[in-house]
Amino acid sequence: MKESNLLSDLAAHLFSSSSGNGRTPSERELAEHFTVSRGQVREALAILEAMRIVERRAKSGIYLTTTEASVEAIALFARAGVPLDPIVIYETVELRKIHEIKAAELASARATEENYERLREILAASERKIAAGEGLAREDRDFHLEIVRATKNSVFHRVCSVYYTMGEKRLPIYFADLDRSRRSHDEHIRIYEALLARDGNLAQALMNAHLQGAESYWKGLIGGPATVVE
Repeated sequence: MKESNLLSDLAAHLFSSSSGNGRTPSERELAEHFTVSRGQVREALAILEAMRIVERRAKSGIYLTTTEASVEAIALFARAGVPLDPIVIYETVELRKIHEIKAAELASARATEENYERLREILAASERKIAAGEGLAREDRDFHLEIVRATKNSVFHRVCSVYYTMGEKRLPIYFADLDRSRRSHDEHIRIYEALLARDGNLAQALMNAHLQGAESYWKGLIGGPATVVE
């Protein structure tokens, strides 16, 4: 079994088989369940511990610590199909908004012609999808991450990529509404034009307004008050 598969499968199994106090099966039981060596399980647990998904306590066992999990760990849960707390989803959307507004400002100053060309390609692909009656889940991800890439900050890009890994299964549902896809595309065009004009203030304002929709959507799902878009 590949390490990446073992990690996601192990995370899902630990989540589903833990006891009320968070205690999970032993290394031996996990090795038997996945038909791998205890050494492989131990290495995988070390990674999960570094991601703050589990805590190994001497003479006590392995315990879930999901309330302290890192953003990368939350993304791993999403890939593994582990149900995420709606509050965690909303808080992640909120954090993504903060990061991407800043990314729009930086990209307006740092974007190269290569970035602009890529954004134009994504916008053209979006138009074709809309004309075909299809949603923009992939194009939305590509557009936003290209703006982050245009900041020329590789760490920034890695952090923001995690948000879209978490949303892989939810974005197609969100963009199944074709009116939402059309509105999003129109807003993407305006953001692109602000970036092209090197207008950092306008790019930030447009990105803020654009992401209000997603923030309000997730607030509605968890029963919180919707964000008012003025």
